[in-house]
Amino acid sequence: MSVEFIGMIGTHEVSEIHPARGPVVDAEYTLRFARAHEDAGFDRVLIGYGSATPDGAQVAAYVAARTERLGLLVAHRPGFVAPTLAARTFATLDQFSGGRVAVHIISGGRDAEQRRDGDYLGKDDRYARTDEYLEILKRAWTDEEPFGHDGRFYRFEDFHAEVRPHQRPRIPLYFGGSSEAAYAVGGRHADTFALWGEPLAETAEQIASVHRAAKAAGRTEPPGISVSFRPILGATEEQAWERAHRILDTIRAHGPAGSFTSSRWGREALGSPTTGGTDPQNVGSQRLLAAAARGELHDRALWTATAAATGAAGNSTALVGTPETVAKALLDYVDIGVTTLLIRGYDPLDDAVGYGRELLPLVRQELAHRAGGGAA
Repeated sequence: MSVEFIGMIGTHEVSEIHPARGPVVDAEYTLRFARAHEDAGFDRVLIGYGSATPDGAQVAAYVAARTERLGLLVAHRPGFVAPTLAARTFATLDQFSGGRVAVHIISGGRDAEQRRDGDYLGKDDRYARTDEYLEILKRAWTDEEPFGHDGRFYRFEDFHAEVRPHQRPRIPLYFGGSSEAAYAVGGRHADTFALWGEPLAETAEQIASVHRAAKAAGRTEPPGISVSFRPILGATEEQAWERAHRILDTIRAHGPAGSFTSSRWGREALGSPTTGGTDPQNVGSQRLLAAAARGELHDRALWTATAAATGAAGNSTALVGTPETVAKALLDYVDIGVTTLLIRGYDPLDDAVGYGRELLPLVRQELAHRAGGGAA
């Protein structure tokens, strides 16, 4: 089997351990960041979403015009543009990029963040709106004849788009969340369902929930599963853990409100994490904090201290060890049904280069070995 690797890019230099530098839109840095992922062998890069961040579709268009094969996963929050407009926007981008676009849907898990863009719906209504939105989006990409819609959130007549996606039958949809509402909507619509990096047993439980939701929606094939981590590598186990504790000390020194929240480009990328230091509204962050409360180290290499230090603000659990240890840990998740691995580092650009040199080849080599009949 093959596994998809996704990285993440932003438009300026910043992370939980690095205060923001340069302009919010630094074109040279953005391109260098994207090309580092392309050179490293990543399949796609996620472009995050936040109420104050640069527009993801325009970032994707800039990167697509200056890279050769790198896929672009654009985070998108339903409710702020009409689904018919979104369908044309992404179809146009897919045409210009030669079929390299995918869309990551985030319904939003934090009321305050939603209200900054003028959205006052509650969580359940947001998921209901997303359900209706995605039904329209998929029809707009695939229906040959004009169609209308008269629903709870959207109403229009005689819609037909001249521009269709380059990819057939449509652009891939990714979907994130850990609540029952997320399972239901994502199980119905997602091509890939995205989770944050929990211990193996809890991840397996979530995969089963997604599969049940997909079956209940009448699907014969369940969506793929993405899990996201923050690998911390070292030449030896000791060096990896020394680096991990330096990172943790820096996060703690900055304080929760000064760590991930300064990384505005990542705040809403894989859901709607809370601001560090407050009780999270979204279930994904609650689950990460619960795992951290049970212990810092889980399974082969999963470290939850960074999640606890940031209030589980985003995909914040780490895999710590040598490249060989972390590769085996990633393969443990593949063994329980994960099809996509989203990895990003605390030194974002340098780590992307390092993953391409030291980590991705090990995982792919072992998968090729298995496909050829070799032992695990």
